[in-house]
Amino acid sequence: MTTATAALADQLLDALPQTQCTRCGYPDCRAYAAAIAAGEADINQCPPGGAEGVARLAALTQRAALPLNPTHGNEGPLRRALIDEAWCIGCTLCIKACPVDCIVGGPKSMHTVITALCTGCELCLPVCPVDCIAMIDATPGRSGWAAWSAAQADQARERYAFRQFRIERDSTEHAERLAAKAQSKLADVASASKLTDPDDLQAKRAVIEAALERARLRKEGP
Repeated sequence: MTTATAALADQLLDALPQTQCTRCGYPDCRAYAAAIAAGEADINQCPPGGAEGVARLAALTQRAALPLNPTHGNEGPLRRALIDEAWCIGCTLCIKACPVDCIVGGPKSMHTVITALCTGCELCLPVCPVDCIAMIDATPGRSGWAAWSAAQADQARERYAFRQFRIERDSTEHAERLAAKAQSKLADVASASKLTDPDDLQAKRAVIEAALERARLRKEGP
């Protein structure tokens, strides 16, 4: 990506509502902004932004404004998730799916949505095995950017960024724990080498070294 394209992508990202709903066909708002800047995506694929959102993207890209593409959904009021506590089984799948960590609860315990933080992304709906989540209209009569403020977008963007950081941090720490455990096992094998058949020792060493390599690759990422 050239410097100019990257700069445009940053501007486009600032113009998106940061709901991280993936309805545009991309994994998050940043990926969609980058695709628009690279000429790989149209500017009318963001239902939460609505018609005003398309107009903002058109002004930044100097493209003609287009009607919202219904393939990606329709403009509508902000809707927020509500969990039926009587039916929740505490599976935690909705917690894992929420891009802004607005669902709280523990395994086999009732979950609840922090309503003020919900972006209405609806990503929790398909993962719920008991269909105990409903979307409730929060801004009847107001849609797109009329139903979503810049402050809310900034908050959602910050929470999404922190969640990505947390996931990466947890993955790194898990890989480090696995590596430390494998190193300990390797040390145990080495200390017992005098009492172990050489061929058996070599086989164990190969297994542990392979585990260390897998842990290293997970830590480094793709």
